Amino acid sequence: MSARQIYDLIVVGGGINGAGIARDAAGRGLSVLLCEADDLASHTSSASTKLIHGGLRYLEHYEFKLVAKALSEREILLKAAPHIIWPMRFILPHQKHLRPAWMIRTGLFLYDHLGGRQTLAGSHGVKFVDHPAGAPLKPDFNKGFVYSDAWAQDARLVVLNCMDAANRGATVMTRTACESARRDGEGWQITLKTADGETIETRARALANAAGPWAVHFLDHIVAMDHPYALRLIKGSHIVVNKLFDHDYAYIFQQPDGRIVFAIPYEQDFTLIGTTDIEHEGAPGQVAIDADEVAYLCESANRYFKRSIGPDNVVWSYSGVRPLLDDRRDNASEITRDYRIQLDTEGGAPLLNVFGGKLTTYRRLAEDAVDQLAPQLGNRSKAWTGDGHPLPGGDLSTPQRLLELLQQSHPFLARDMAYRLVFHYGTRVYEILGAATDLEDLGEHFGAGLYAAEVDYLREHEWARTAEDILWRRSKLGLRLNENEARRLGEYLSQPAVKQVVSKSTQSV
Repeated sequence: MSARQIYDLIVVGGGINGAGIARDAAGRGLSVLLCEADDLASHTSSASTKLIHGGLRYLEHYEFKLVAKALSEREILLKAAPHIIWPMRFILPHQKHLRPAWMIRTGLFLYDHLGGRQTLAGSHGVKFVDHPAGAPLKPDFNKGFVYSDAWAQDARLVVLNCMDAANRGATVMTRTACESARRDGEGWQITLKTADGETIETRARALANAAGPWAVHFLDHIVAMDHPYALRLIKGSHIVVNKLFDHDYAYIFQQPDGRIVFAIPYEQDFTLIGTTDIEHEGAPGQVAIDADEVAYLCESANRYFKRSIGPDNVVWSYSGVRPLLDDRRDNASEITRDYRIQLDTEGGAPLLNVFGGKLTTYRRLAEDAVDQLAPQLGNRSKAWTGDGHPLPGGDLSTPQRLLELLQQSHPFLARDMAYRLVFHYGTRVYEILGAATDLEDLGEHFGAGLYAAEVDYLREHEWARTAEDILWRRSKLGLRLNENEARRLGEYLSQPAVKQVVSKSTQSV
């Protein structure tokens, strides 16, 4: 593996912020290298609640600017990636002893209007006696509120930003750690090391630290510079259980401790419940749910649902740490989720540091970051990612229309499989299917509708290398494949990739 001799910008970190910065910079004509020590989105960016939202609860902390910014971004992202981000209606059952109805109505009015809502339905009150969302709830909940937000496949959002960056000329190197970075004259001397042990020496005119939970460690040990920054790592954990309701609404549940917990329809047959907010004192890469968190999330759901759940009902769980700037607040839930960008040019070549942020505002963060960096590099190109440029696969009218066309052109696909392909890949589905006229043309079947043609596509175009990359980040098929099927997938991926020749469909969607 080789890297060019000098780049305009090297981005360290393959989470959502790094991916967004690489895409924005490449689209402005800068030469870009992104390096990630593990797989793309292998940490915080695949461990979110998977929502594109303004953060209704942030209104209680008077973070109106953050909420407005996030709601504005929600509209942009819905248009850019309709195949992996789509509208979702949320039900908020009312408990008057926690928050009075007038306060909730006021908050929802602000939520409807702060971000310039264009496409999503507004909020209103609801009586559960005649609403499908009332059926799973305990009988003492008779009314509540409904409002709109959006759902996202978080890890796929990262991958698609990297794909678009690569399409615009960026180099993306996964499983490649930045071992050292030193200012050298007017640039940076960078040492990279691959998982295979290869050392790569390269140079950059500017460096972006988007290492997420490792951002301060990067400054302390890789760049080795003095700085005033400190991060608080806040662990958020989620559990997945077999589905608790048969409709498409999600729930937002108020808790006695003042927090909120979501219960969201997940992967057709499951319910996702989360999240917690707990200080994490260990290494950022060593994070897992504990028994107290499982109990907390089960109890949070049991306060509202007729059907009780416990630890034995959990079919999967995941945890991640949010790297939040330390603002000295005692309560982890009150720490701002807004980001801070710091550009250091005092020592010579530019160093841009990214702290904090959230999934919803990543595009705006990236735009702000490159707005600061580009002039330092003599680049005067205008910001472009907010102007209707779709992410790969997002060039479609609606996913539902694409699904109809796919079933017409490929009738051998079961509807569940066609649905999954459309809502993961959008128009790129035709790259996967190629000239296939039946399932046998797709190669080996690993289980749950996962065929070799899709695996080969993920390896060739989406940097997938292991079964975990595919089963838990590029998809959530880990919920469906058994141990033997997952092992066989791993064996297949350990073999040299075979170049597949595919034809692109020109069918209009």
